[in-house]
Amino acid sequence: MKKNESENKETRLLNTAFKLFTEKGLKDTSIQEIVDNADVGKGTFYLYFKDKYEIRDILIAKKSEKLFNEALNALRKNYISSLKDQVIFIINYVIDTLSKNTLLLKFISKNLSWGIYSKTVSKIYEEKGKQENGIYQLFLKGIQENNIKLENPDVTLFMIIELVSSTCFNSILYNDPLPIEKFKPFLYNTIRKMLSE
Repeated sequence: MKKNESENKETRLLNTAFKLFTEKGLKDTSIQEIVDNADVGKGTFYLYFKDKYEIRDILIAKKSEKLFNEALNALRKNYISSLKDQVIFIINYVIDTLSKNTLLLKFISKNLSWGIYSKTVSKIYEEKGKQENGIYQLFLKGIQENNIKLENPDVTLFMIIELVSSTCFNSILYNDPLPIEKFKPFLYNTIRKMLSE
């Protein structure tokens, strides 16, 4: 099988699975439906994925990673020198995007950190060559340049993204504990404290 043909089938499977998962839910989507709608054989599905849970996990990681990359690209178009302000800008971008696309929010659920920390994404990076200017690298570089003393920068970034992911899910979908625009100041204040020297 040619590489482009192989990537095309994998992409079709991923796109089809995402469409079905967001329309019907994971539980009500079968592998047979995915392959029928992607116009590939069932054996082809198993060349790429071991089951529908693996394809879901890969999709969550890819969609989260894409969201962070879009936020990073938007950040690059603005001049923001402070690391705290850069992190808030990225988080605000992600929150605003998820607020406008609640299907994506529900799909990612509270797993936003997979876009940075997922073993699945690490595997993707290994295959494509590690991205040198992603949010993770920006964060580590910003800590160094701003001489911020964090005991474990890796854990701090993970906690920030997990905090955003879990609290914003409820705030956007259920206005709990507050609607997202009223919640943001509390969230951003906490993030700034987490990044204090």
